[in-house]
Amino acid sequence: QVQLVESGGGSVQPGGSLRLSCAASGYASGRACMGWFRQAPGKEREGVAAIATIATPPVTHYTYYTDSVKGRFTISRDNAKNTLDLQMHNLKPEDTATYYCATSQCLGPTRAPLSATYVSTWGQGTQVTVSS
Repeated sequence: QVQLVESGGGSVQPGGSLRLSCAASGYASGRACMGWFRQAPGKEREGVAAIATIATPPVTHYTYYTDSVKGRFTISRDNAKNTLDLQMHNLKPEDTATYYCATSQCLGPTRAPLSATYVSTWGQGTQVTVSS
């Protein structure tokens, strides 16, 4: 059974930090490309961060970010634990959204897409609210 389960959402004040985690199981684990997406009310779902992993030693990760989160968010992956994390710093009110973990079709050996078009599996989502 393919499954992605997110955790770590919550409410923070502007400038605060949160760490989201996604546990992958079944066919979802071990996929080369994964990412975090978000959807705010009334807006389309957008890619936030993506990672492409070359699993043969030495394990190598290639990361991609949408411009609005560069320098503030970090995506990371632990293949041994089958987890995908998103560390978020300096959060802004415009980061408020439901965040989704996803597996994606890779665009190439080192290229993970930020477009939802290529997503094959979605998690159930976790809410992040940034407000004073």
